[in-house]
Amino acid sequence: VQLQASGGGLGQPGGSLRLSCAASGLSLKTTNIGWFRQAPGKERERVSCFSSDDGSKYYSDSVKGRFTISRDDAKNTLELQMSSLTPEDTAIYYCNAQRGILQYWGQGTQVTVSS
Repeated sequence: VQLQASGGGLGQPGGSLRLSCAASGLSLKTTNIGWFRQAPGKERERVSCFSSDDGSKYYSDSVKGRFTISRDDAKNTLELQMSSLTPEDTAIYYCNAQRGILQYWGQGTQVTVSS
């Protein structure tokens, strides 16, 4: 199983970035998937998740209304559209897949929000 995240980079406050996570070795359609992030000196936190059971979506309070998670079943990718960026969104973003007791992580992609 491999998760390859891309799309990070430098964003301006108030701007937008889009992250993508390409999966191989498992179908995201039948897997609980999501995005986590880790800022310098802080613990990794869950940002947004997509349940394969009922299709429900979770957003942390800090990103609710600004970020949108989506899944492209044809491409087997997970997306995160980030809008209204703030410097507090600066972190390494990781895609995550969980199937039963197994958990998989992508390599992380850096997002920096600065003017």
